Amino acid sequence: MGLSGADLARRAVAQATRFGAEILTPQEVTGIRTRGQFRMVQFPDGTEMAAHAIVIATGVNYRKLDAPGVDALTGAGVYYGAAISEAVSFRGQDVLLIGAGNSAGQAAMYFAKYARSVTMLVRGSLLGRHMSDYLVRQIKGTDNISVRLRTVLVEAHGDDHLEAVTVRNLNTDEKETLSAAALFILIGARPNTEWLAGVVERDSAGFILSGPDLMVDGQRPKGWPLDRDPYLLETSVPGIFVAGDVRHRSVKRVAAAVGEGSMAIQFVHLYLGSL
Repeated sequence: MGLSGADLARRAVAQATRFGAEILTPQEVTGIRTRGQFRMVQFPDGTEMAAHAIVIATGVNYRKLDAPGVDALTGAGVYYGAAISEAVSFRGQDVLLIGAGNSAGQAAMYFAKYARSVTMLVRGSLLGRHMSDYLVRQIKGTDNISVRLRTVLVEAHGDDHLEAVTVRNLNTDEKETLSAAALFILIGARPNTEWLAGVVERDSAGFILSGPDLMVDGQRPKGWPLDRDPYLLETSVPGIFVAGDVRHRSVKRVAAAVGEGSMAIQFVHLYLGSL
């Protein structure tokens, strides 16, 4: 019975309109270039819009899990991504994680501090193929974490909240039902930032780097023209900021994205005040 994403977006639009913001939607942006103090936003028809500052908050597309019951229970026990703030909510309960990357391993270790049990479902035959060795060792050394290799989710069960899941072993084809208070799916997300290639620095997955993540051995990013370090949410181009899921190492939660958006605007004010 909480606030839906659509309701939140509708209220945000109403709030922005009351403050005099001009909203152009839907619009596709194909690129950004710099021209002196201006940052030029480019559109498919060749037109441009000039601004002194830009905030990129384009989010990500999560890779979806196609299994019966998952869509219906998303947000009600089934979640994409895993924030550390969620862990305390499942103290003494059984939690499932799907994924075999570092994000899944880090989530498993954190949830294990609170949950009664953490079960990782891994499609592959080896946990360490996409996960750092130190995480693999930590997981193997944690008593309440179990790893099921060559195992996939078949169905999620529950009326208004997740209660159990059915899994299948790919080697034996045997199915088993496991009780679960929560299922966290960490099978990757795509940030759709190809249009920013060559403009701002991104990580290997396309997420936008900002603030301290741009600093290498205490050095500012290549081509940085100002006599200061990038602000916390500022990209490798002064005056271009990032907020929300599209940012490198973001929390991937609505509350975090909203908070980062508010912070980004404060840094925009600082930037504009220095022009």
